[in-house]
Formats: sequence, structure tokens, C-alpha cells
Amino acid sequence: MGGFIDGFGVVLEPANLLYCLVGVVIGMLIGVLPGLGPAATIAILLPITYGVEPVSAIIMLAGIFYGAQYGGTITSVLLRLPGEASSVVTVFDGFALAKQGRAGTALGIAAIGSFIGGTVSIIGLTLLAPVVAGVALDFGPPEYAALSLFGVLLVATVGNGGRLKSVIAAGVGLLLATVGRDTFTGASRFTFDSLNLADGIDFVPIAMGLFGLGEILYNLEERHHKLQTPAAVANVWPSRADLRQARGAIGRGSVIGFVLGVLPGGGATLSSLVAYAVEKRRSKEPERFGRGAVEGVAAPETANNAAATSSFIPLLTLGIPANATMALMFGALLIQGIPPGPQMVSEHPDLFWGVINSMYLGNILLLIMSIPLVGVFVKILKVRPAVLAPITVLITLLGVYTVANQVFDIFLVIVFGVLGYLMKKFGFEPGPLVLAFVLGSVMETAVRQSLLIFGGNPGGFFTRPISGTVLVALIIVLALPAIRALVRRQKERV
Repeated sequence: MGGFIDGFGVVLEPANLLYCLVGVVIGMLIGVLPGLGPAATIAILLPITYGVEPVSAIIMLAGIFYGAQYGGTITSVLLRLPGEASSVVTVFDGFALAKQGRAGTALGIAAIGSFIGGTVSIIGLTLLAPVVAGVALDFGPPEYAALSLFGVLLVATVGNGGRLKSVIAAGVGLLLATVGRDTFTGASRFTFDSLNLADGIDFVPIAMGLFGLGEILYNLEERHHKLQTPAAVANVWPSRADLRQARGAIGRGSVIGFVLGVLPGGGATLSSLVAYAVEKRRSKEPERFGRGAVEGVAAPETANNAAATSSFIPLLTLGIPANATMALMFGALLIQGIPPGPQMVSEHPDLFWGVINSMYLGNILLLIMSIPLVGVFVKILKVRPAVLAPITVLITLLGVYTVANQVFDIFLVIVFGVLGYLMKKFGFEPGPLVLAFVLGSVMETAVRQSLLIFGGNPGGFFTRPISGTVLVALIIVLALPAIRALVRRQKERV
């Protein structure tokens, strides 16, 4: 309890308050701009955080992440243009409400649901994170090996896009993680006699290339359509009838978002889809959905904000990123010299509790600002991508150079930028690749240490309760598609 109270003291320092405000404002702005999501923004800003105090830097990046969930709602409702992938579902009923002259109602419900979902998730994070961290202190190499493997494969199999493409992307990420000197033997692997690759590929050029430069190149090609005229916003505060209609969806969305946000591969996008589907299935009038159902806005907006917050639990307590954006946060912590994991609670309590408690304040700031700034954000949408893109590319290249002052890193960013563009072009998501790269070195080290403990016997993983349970769960998850296919064939034969 002492650490929790001290965390508010950390957040209320003027510098941290400022960074929290800057983070949520940037997050809202990024959520409004289609294509440039929180992952790309955090990747571009990683070098800037190098010279900032660790607590302030992570507070700002966290604000960008959950702030983007708010911003994506505005264009989804007013322009039928989701600023974020997690806001795609909001388009269905949000824009329908706007066409009925109820854009204000849709934005008001979304803001209230987002605030409640985020707050419920923060309370869960506050209560659950220290408990998970305490249990995780007993983790050894076998447990980390099982968890990292579970994270890579689960993200690869339930990620966006085709399953095979996600698996291939994760495989490439694991391969990239092996570049450099072997930790155990010192042998060079895939360095091609280049001294620049002797220490492996740094996380920052990969992240800034795939998410920053790659997204910019792809969006320049895709955004040739004209923006619609925004719908008028009036009567923002929802009526009692609207609130009564939405309260069940907000409650269920909070729970769904919190649970799925913790799971590897869950995240805000999947949470919003599941929450919407649950409300549509529960409804006595499912035909209303897609035509302006208030629940169709409340459920996904609540769920995506709850998931954005709860995804910090595995990162801060286990050192396991649950999604691509958390992988970037993982990299930001490493740049600050702070390895995420169970020791963070005891070794860096100011950062641990400061980041968590900053979310309470950030959520309040977002609720206050979400409606008054609508007009400003809609005007920003009219800035041509041809103007924004060159500025962003220049910032990206200068940023990656400042991390290690190496020209080679600029070439790496360009290479991974082209790779990121081609991946998006052919339907490959970069998220599984980045997650696999982050977890690859953790998994390799843990597996090899475990095999030394078990005398080379892989069956030893199943003799320990936690690693055995995780691996059994993993086998079940991987076997489910095959079992369903067999059942379907049996039914077809009958």
C-alpha cells in the first residue's frame, strides 16, 4: 500500500504531470490520424526518451497508447474513418448515429465508456500486478521459456491477418533474434563477417523501420481518397435512456477488455470485436446493430480502453509483452536500462507505481479533453499526407542515429522500412515479427539454461507445475483447430 500511495507523489511532480498531459494529447492526435497508430508513434519517439527521466518517459509513452484509443473514436463516428484498428468496429453504429444527427450522443457514450473501462482496468492492474509480480519472483528459466514460447505462438496464431502469414512473420522475428554472437559459446551467427552485426540487431531500428517508415510508405500509397465532411456535433451528453441502454454493454466491455488485454495476442482490437459480438448476440433485436445501436458504440469503446490498460500487466510483472505496442514499451524500458519483470516492483517502485497511477490521471484528462478538442482534430485531418510524411521520415532517421550515433542504423531502418511496407502490402502483420524478436532472445536463453538444469532432457519442462501447465495449455490451443476440423469432417460424412 505504501508503494501505491508513493506512486501518486511521483505522478504529481510537475514534470511527470506535464509528460502525462503531452502523452495523452499526442495519443489522441495519433488516434485521429488514420494509419499512424500508437505503435508507429512510440517507435518514432523511442530515441527521444533516451534523454528523459525513466519515469517521465514511460508515463508519456503509456499516455500515447491509451490516449490513441480515445482519438480513434472521433473519426470513426464523424467521418466513417477509423483512426485506429481498435476503432474499426465503432464505425458500424457510430457513423450510423452521426447520420441520424446523434454524433454528439455517440461521442459522449464512447467517452464515458472509455473512461469507465479504462478506470476499471486500472483498478484491476493496481490490485493484480503486485500479486503476479510476487508469484513471478519464484519463476526460473523453465517458466520463462514456457511463457515466452506461449506468447510467441499465441500471438502468431490469433494475430490479425492470415494465421500462416502471422506464423511466418513470427519465424522471421525469431531468426533475426539469433543474429550476433552466441551468448553461451561466443560463436558468430548470421553476421556475414560484419562488425556492425556482431552484437546483434538493435530493437530500435527494427521497430522504427517496420512501424515508422513502413507505415508511412504504406499509408502514402493507400490514402488517395477524399475525406468526407464531418458530421455536426451537438448535445454531447447522452440522455438517461441512452445511458441506461449502454450500462450493461459498458460493464461487460470492461470485463472482456481487461481479460483479453492480459492475454498474449489479445489487445484492444480483438477486445473491441469480441465485445461487439457479445452485445449483438445478447440483444433481443440484433438487427439494430449497424443501424445506430448505442450498445454498438459503448461495448467496443469500453473494451479497447480496458484492454489497452490491462496489457501492461504481463509486461510490468513478467517482462512478457502481450502485443506489438507492449513490445515497443519493452524496448523503451531497456533503453532506460530497466529490464521489465517481477524485480521491477522492488527495484524500481517509483516507476512501477508511477506509471500505473499516472493512468488514473490520464484517463481523467482524456475524459475532459475528448469532446472540446474534436474540432481541432478534424482540422488536422485536412493536412495532406504528402506534407506530414517527409517530416516524419526525417524525424525517424535522425532519431535512430542519435541512439548509438551509427550510420549503419539508418541503413537498417531503411531496410526494415521497405520490409514493413512489403509486409503490409502482401497482408503480413509486423506485430508478430516484433514480438517474436523481443521474446526470441529471452526464450533461447531460458530454454538453453533449462536444458542444462534438466541434463538435456526436454521432458523436464513438464515436471515443474507452472511450465508444465503453460505448455499443456499451449498444446491444447494449437490442437483446437485440428480437432474442430476433424469434428466438421465427421459431421459432413454423417
